[in-house]
Amino acid sequence: MTGYLTAIFVSPSKHSEQISLESAQLIAGKGITGDRFYGNRQKHTQLNLTLIEAETIEAFNRCYNETLALSATRRNLITRNVRLNDLVDKHFYIGDVLCVGRELCEPCIVMARQISNCGLSSTDIIRFFENKGGLRAEILTSGIAQVGDYITAAGIS
Repeated sequence: MTGYLTAIFVSPSKHSEQISLESAQLIAGKGITGDRFYGNRQKHTQLNLTLIEAETIEAFNRCYNETLALSATRRNLITRNVRLNDLVDKHFYIGDVLCVGRELCEPCIVMARQISNCGLSSTDIIRFFENKGGLRAEILTSGIAQVGDYITAAGIS
Protein backbone atom coordinates (compact mmCIF):
# COMPACT_ATOMS: atom_id res chain seq x y z
CA MET A 1 0.00 0.00 0.00
CA THR A 2 1.36 3.39 -0.99
CA GLY A 3 -0.86 6.40 -1.28
CA TYR A 4 -0.23 10.03 -0.64
CA LEU A 5 -1.58 13.09 1.11
CA THR A 6 -3.36 15.51 -1.24
CA ALA A 7 -4.69 18.11 1.22
CA ILE A 8 -4.56 19.13 4.88
CA PHE A 9 -7.33 21.04 6.65
CA VAL A 10 -7.87 22.44 10.11
CA SER A 11 -10.81 24.25 11.59
CA PRO A 12 -9.88 26.69 14.36
CA SER A 13 -13.36 26.80 15.89
CA LYS A 14 -16.73 25.09 15.71
CA HIS A 15 -18.48 25.68 12.36
CA SER A 16 -15.63 27.85 11.08
CA GLU A 17 -14.33 27.50 7.55
CA GLN A 18 -11.71 24.84 7.01
CA ILE A 19 -8.24 26.29 6.48
CA SER A 20 -6.08 24.59 3.87
CA LEU A 21 -2.43 24.01 4.84
CA GLU A 22 0.59 22.81 2.90
CA SER A 23 2.03 21.27 6.08
CA ALA A 24 0.88 20.72 9.64
CA GLN A 25 2.36 19.64 12.92
CA LEU A 26 0.85 16.36 14.14
CA ILE A 27 1.31 15.80 17.86
CA ALA A 28 1.01 12.34 19.42
CA GLY A 29 -2.06 12.05 21.61
CA LYS A 30 -3.25 15.58 20.81
CA GLY A 31 -3.97 16.01 17.09
CA ILE A 32 -3.12 18.70 14.57
CA THR A 33 -1.94 22.04 15.88
CA GLY A 34 -4.38 24.77 14.92
CA ASP A 35 -7.40 22.47 14.79
CA ARG A 36 -10.28 23.05 17.19
CA PHE A 37 -10.01 19.50 18.53
CA TYR A 38 -6.28 19.78 19.28
CA GLY A 39 -5.78 18.43 22.81
CA ASN A 40 -9.53 18.48 23.52
CA ARG A 41 -10.18 14.76 23.26
CA GLN A 42 -8.70 13.70 26.57
CA LYS A 43 -11.06 10.72 26.91
CA HIS A 44 -10.60 9.79 23.25
CA THR A 45 -6.98 10.63 22.46
CA GLN A 46 -6.95 7.71 20.03
CA LEU A 47 -9.37 9.58 17.77
CA ASN A 48 -7.37 12.74 17.09
CA LEU A 49 -7.04 12.63 13.31
CA THR A 50 -9.59 12.17 10.51
CA LEU A 51 -8.88 11.15 6.92
CA ILE A 52 -10.97 10.66 3.80
CA GLU A 53 -10.16 9.47 0.28
CA ALA A 54 -10.18 12.11 -2.48
CA GLU A 55 -11.68 9.44 -4.71
CA THR A 56 -14.79 9.29 -2.51
CA ILE A 57 -15.38 13.03 -2.80
CA GLU A 58 -14.84 12.83 -6.55
CA ALA A 59 -17.30 9.92 -6.79
CA PHE A 60 -19.89 11.98 -4.89
CA ASN A 61 -19.39 14.84 -7.35
CA ARG A 62 -19.80 12.51 -10.34
CA CYS A 63 -22.83 10.76 -8.88
CA TYR A 64 -24.71 13.97 -8.09
CA ASN A 65 -23.16 16.29 -10.70
CA GLU A 66 -21.81 18.47 -7.90
CA THR A 67 -18.61 20.39 -7.20
CA LEU A 68 -18.13 19.53 -3.55
CA ALA A 69 -14.83 20.94 -2.28
CA LEU A 70 -12.27 18.64 -0.64
CA SER A 71 -12.81 20.52 2.64
CA ALA A 72 -16.59 19.95 2.68
CA THR A 73 -16.45 16.66 4.60
CA ARG A 74 -14.53 18.47 7.39
CA ARG A 75 -11.90 15.72 7.56
CA ASN A 76 -8.33 16.76 8.41
CA LEU A 77 -6.46 14.86 5.74
CA ILE A 78 -7.40 14.02 2.17
CA THR A 79 -5.64 10.99 0.71
CA ARG A 80 -5.26 9.42 -2.72
CA ASN A 81 -4.54 5.82 -3.78
CA VAL A 82 -5.06 4.28 -0.35
CA ARG A 83 -8.09 2.33 0.91
CA LEU A 84 -8.65 3.85 4.33
CA ASN A 85 -11.16 1.17 5.41
CA ASP A 86 -8.29 -1.33 5.19
CA LEU A 87 -6.30 0.67 7.78
CA VAL A 88 -8.62 0.02 10.75
CA ASP A 89 -6.40 -1.56 13.44
CA LYS A 90 -3.34 -1.11 11.21
CA HIS A 91 -0.23 1.03 11.72
CA PHE A 92 0.78 3.34 8.89
CA TYR A 93 3.01 6.30 8.20
CA ILE A 94 2.10 9.69 6.84
CA GLY A 95 5.58 10.78 5.82
CA ASP A 96 7.56 10.09 9.01
CA VAL A 97 4.56 10.29 11.37
CA LEU A 98 3.39 6.94 12.73
CA CYS A 99 -0.37 6.53 13.11
CA VAL A 100 -2.81 3.72 13.73
CA GLY A 101 -6.30 3.46 12.25
CA ARG A 102 -8.85 3.16 15.05
CA GLU A 103 -12.30 3.18 13.47
CA LEU A 104 -14.25 4.20 10.41
CA CYS A 105 -15.31 7.83 10.43
CA GLU A 106 -18.91 7.31 9.47
CA PRO A 107 -20.96 10.22 8.18
CA CYS A 108 -23.15 12.06 10.65
CA ILE A 109 -25.84 14.70 10.55
CA VAL A 110 -23.26 17.45 11.17
CA MET A 111 -21.32 16.49 8.04
CA ALA A 112 -24.57 16.16 6.08
CA ARG A 113 -25.66 19.64 7.12
CA GLN A 114 -22.34 21.06 5.96
CA ILE A 115 -22.83 19.49 2.53
CA SER A 116 -26.62 19.92 2.26
CA ASN A 117 -26.32 23.27 0.52
CA CYS A 118 -25.95 21.23 -2.68
CA GLY A 119 -29.71 20.53 -2.64
CA LEU A 120 -29.56 16.90 -1.49
CA SER A 121 -31.24 15.67 1.65
CA SER A 122 -29.16 14.83 4.71
CA THR A 123 -30.36 11.24 4.36
CA ASP A 124 -29.04 11.00 0.79
CA ILE A 125 -25.69 12.47 1.82
CA ILE A 126 -25.30 10.14 4.80
CA ARG A 127 -26.33 7.14 2.69
CA PHE A 128 -23.71 7.99 0.03
CA PHE A 129 -20.85 8.28 2.55
CA GLU A 130 -21.77 5.17 4.60
CA ASN A 131 -18.73 2.86 4.84
CA LYS A 132 -16.64 5.39 2.92
CA GLY A 133 -16.73 8.44 5.18
CA GLY A 134 -13.09 8.03 6.10
CA LEU A 135 -10.97 6.92 9.01
CA ARG A 136 -10.36 8.09 12.57
CA ALA A 137 -6.74 7.56 13.50
CA GLU A 138 -4.43 8.03 16.44
CA ILE A 139 -1.17 9.90 16.03
CA LEU A 140 1.53 7.79 17.72
CA THR A 141 4.65 9.86 16.97
CA SER A 142 4.84 13.61 16.53
CA GLY A 143 6.08 15.19 13.33
CA ILE A 144 5.25 17.29 10.30
CA ALA A 145 2.85 16.10 7.60
CA GLN A 146 3.08 17.78 4.20
CA VAL A 147 0.91 17.67 1.11
CA GLY A 148 2.53 15.09 -1.13
CA ASP A 149 3.79 12.90 1.74
CA TYR A 150 3.50 9.19 1.09
CA ILE A 151 1.14 7.07 3.18
CA THR A 152 2.68 3.65 3.70
CA ALA A 153 2.05 0.55 5.77
CA ALA A 154 4.22 0.41 8.88
CA GLY A 155 4.63 -3.37 9.00
CA ILE A 156 3.50 -3.37 12.65
CA SER A 157 0.46 -5.31 13.81
